[in-house]
Amino acid sequence: MDKTSRVISKSQKDDTDTMDSEPNYRGIKAMPYIVGNETFEKLGTIGTSSNFLVYLTSVFHMKTITATNLNNIFQGTCNFGTIIGAFLSDTYFGRYKTLGFASISSFTYVKHAGHALLTLTAAISKLHPPSCGKEVTSICQGPTTGQMAFLLSSFALLVVGGSGIRPCNLAFGADQFNPNTDSGRKGINSFFNWYYFTYTFAVMVSLTIIVYVQSNISWSIGLGIPTLLMFFSCVFFFIGTKIYVIVLPQGSPLLGVVQVFAAAIKKRGLKSPEQPWLSLFDYVPKKSTNLKLSSTDQFRFLDKAAIRTLEDDLKMDGSAVDPWRLCTIQQVEEVKCLLRLVPIWFAILVYHVAFIQQNNYLVFQALQSDRRLIKSSTFRIPAATYIVFTMVTLTIWIPIYDRVIVPLLRKLTGKEGGITVLQRMGIGIVLSSLSLFVSALIESKRRTWALTRPTLGIEPRKGEISSMSAFWFIPQLIVAGLSEGFFMIGQNELFYKQSPENMKSIATSCLFCASAASSYLSSFMQTMVQRLTEGNGEKGWLAEDLNEGRLDYFYYIIVTLEALNLAYFIMCGKWYKYKTASKDTTSGPEVALQELKSEEPLV
Repeated sequence: MDKTSRVISKSQKDDTDTMDSEPNYRGIKAMPYIVGNETFEKLGTIGTSSNFLVYLTSVFHMKTITATNLNNIFQGTCNFGTIIGAFLSDTYFGRYKTLGFASISSFTYVKHAGHALLTLTAAISKLHPPSCGKEVTSICQGPTTGQMAFLLSSFALLVVGGSGIRPCNLAFGADQFNPNTDSGRKGINSFFNWYYFTYTFAVMVSLTIIVYVQSNISWSIGLGIPTLLMFFSCVFFFIGTKIYVIVLPQGSPLLGVVQVFAAAIKKRGLKSPEQPWLSLFDYVPKKSTNLKLSSTDQFRFLDKAAIRTLEDDLKMDGSAVDPWRLCTIQQVEEVKCLLRLVPIWFAILVYHVAFIQQNNYLVFQALQSDRRLIKSSTFRIPAATYIVFTMVTLTIWIPIYDRVIVPLLRKLTGKEGGITVLQRMGIGIVLSSLSLFVSALIESKRRTWALTRPTLGIEPRKGEISSMSAFWFIPQLIVAGLSEGFFMIGQNELFYKQSPENMKSIATSCLFCASAASSYLSSFMQTMVQRLTEGNGEKGWLAEDLNEGRLDYFYYIIVTLEALNLAYFIMCGKWYKYKTASKDTTSGPEVALQELKSEEPLV
């Protein structure tokens, strides 16, 4: 039974006679439903989270650094929760059922409850602190213990609700393309680009319409809109049920990983074979959906797990009697695929630190800048809306890159994606460093103008508003958008393609975990920098009033960190080996070698 026997279309599910036939891949035809589900889910989620910082500082009267840390912890915990959803998906339910559960069952009820509770914190006066008054010098009362408990309860429910959809949607979309054809492989490459394109659309709508409603009309209405959007997310997903291709789970993929390490440790005293591809235990289960991998020379100590000794007995079907003592070379190579991604994971973590810090403090920079659309107007653009310029850049760039640049690069390099995934990510790190460097320069200019030129008044509980137009932030946001276009899409493609087939959802969740760890690391960095720079009459680099701090110095620290990360990533690229298929694919799924051979090291 090859890969297609474990991959069925929804219309084939009840027809046992078609189980061994090629599934009916619908590719692009299935995308409107999957992408529609993701778009509305993101509209609901981002519509709630994008303006958190302003909500926490203006309604709950938290200090800037407190609100930023709370937001980082919340976002980090949301992302860490995806590992649970991914484990349940790859082990027990499959991506379709997990997405279904996340859309209509307990996940949705919990998430709606989270949105509802958060909305109530704005709608009911007793659930948030009283207004500060119009006087700049008026004392603001912070939240009570009960109000904070209610707010954190809504955060907790939102965390639970987001754990099902995030790790599965991307992998489920890629499952709809046939990996054994040129058109299917090209479709997968394009899907990663267009998937991120729809994400940028959701962010743009959230940062403009929803943020405007929250900031200028009503927080309760603005926080209530996402609940309705979550309903549309459910509708879009289930409309396309009949045409989906479904990959069935095969039990815990992590169990095999643990078995390889256990067997290797038990046989640590044995000598590694000189020709492992000839002498190691090479059994592949008939029901396996995983690509049969060729043997590699990295992590050679793990090869010992596949050395057969006199004590290792086999069953009638050729499998090992004790899988905790004897593993297959296929299992070993799958573990190696995961281990090769670990160093890249740390580079992704550091990249996200820069991404998080820039987005967080941009809101506060905008609050202390001239946000008027035109000089004679009294209308001010909401501070959280400026991030939309990053999304506009992505919206313009992704179609150009996918339809114009990639075909040109494909002709020049002969690679399926034009350039390798690691090269794409490396360009993203370079652009991220450039964006932060520009951010530091612009912040220095904003601060200087606030201190030396006539200002536009005082932002309540913040400080002098600089006469520098907030449109000066656009250059850094454009570069940041290009950075995302290279790095974020590249990381998704890398972890999807280079992980074992039965661990796609878990691999995707690892990216969310990297973002989560970045959120916690960002909070730690902010806290330490502030503690080390305040005192002796100094407000610290990350002071509540940015004019009294030195946010630009903080940005320079992150620029240095990103430069070191680039050097580290280049070393990882030199060392990294893309997975390749074994020439003997008779016992595994037939997957063309062209896709895998098209990828080469970073340099």
